[in-house]
This record gives sequence, structure tokens and C-alpha cells, in this order.
Amino acid sequence: MTATYTFDVFSSLDGFGAASGNWTGYWGKQGPELLDHRLDLYRDEQRMVFGANTYRAFAQMLAASTEESEVRDPWVTRMINLPATVVSSTLEAPLDWPDATIASGDAVDIVAQLKKESDVPLRSHGSLSMNRALLAAGLVDRVQVTLFPVITGQTGLEPIFLGAADFDLELIENHTLDGNIQELIYRPTLHI
Repeated sequence: MTATYTFDVFSSLDGFGAASGNWTGYWGKQGPELLDHRLDLYRDEQRMVFGANTYRAFAQMLAASTEESEVRDPWVTRMINLPATVVSSTLEAPLDWPDATIASGDAVDIVAQLKKESDVPLRSHGSLSMNRALLAAGLVDRVQVTLFPVITGQTGLEPIFLGAADFDLELIENHTLDGNIQELIYRPTLHI
């Protein structure tokens, strides 16, 4: 049996994963439905998969945060306590993550092996360049985009699909959260 792999990402309407300027986390649009839904997504057992840059960003944000900050929302706390594989040739153990292991090598090979061996689903939140490579290799079963109602044309950072291959997307689930946030879950197929 092959474990499913979900590429989970937050996005502005214009396709950016983050923004500079005075935008806050979630672009300031989070509400109780989004936060409860995110916690529900992370309740079941699963293994997180991160690239080194995303791991470093999470570790830095967590180290600089307080218990009351949005960085410590309950779903993030749950995510941190799930087992994780960090794909990196530069990081060294121990990691500042309760149950994380480092896998050194090519992300495509590592995730292909994880999919064969894992008894639980695999999920990656962020890790854009790694997930673009995994998409191109046909290893992503679900692309889960949480679309926030903002356009960040001047301040957008981290274009999510910049340089990605072309894909056809089959919508398999969608949710409206807090009246204006869209969660869209797609099954990707390489467009040839």
C-alpha cells in the first residue's frame, strides 16, 4: 500500500505564499472556522515532510513566538507534535522538533521511499521548491490550497508555483471558511 502525499499550502489570490509589509500571518483574515478546520486536518496520525528552508523558518518563528501568538495556534502545536521528516543535506541532528528525523539526499527519492513504507498519510505544509519537484515526479496525490481573499501584487513573496510543470487539476473537495477563505483540494495530473 502506498501512503498518500498532500502538498498543503496557504496562498494569496495571486499565488504568493507570503507577503512583506504590514501583512500579518494568514494575511489577517483568519477566523474561528479556519482555525478549527486546520486543527481537524491535523488530528489524525500523519507524517509531516519539510524541506530544510521551511523547517528553519518554522523553527525560527516558534523560537521567537510567545504562547499567545498566532504562531502557536492549536493546529500548529499539533503539527509540531506529529512525526516529521526533514529533507536536508545541511542540517544536523538534533533538530528543535519533538519527533523529527533528517533524511539526506534527493527529495524525490526520499518521498518515494516514504510513500512505500509509511503506514500513515504524508503531508507537507509549505516547502515550495521541494513540492514543485515532487509534483513534477508524480508523487503528490493532493494539492490543498487555502486561498486567502487578498491580492499581494506589490508585497507578495514566495510565488507558489513559479517554475512548476503544467498540471491538470481535478477538484475533489472544497470548503468556504469564515465566509471568505476558500480551501480547494485537487488531484494533480501532469499535463502533456
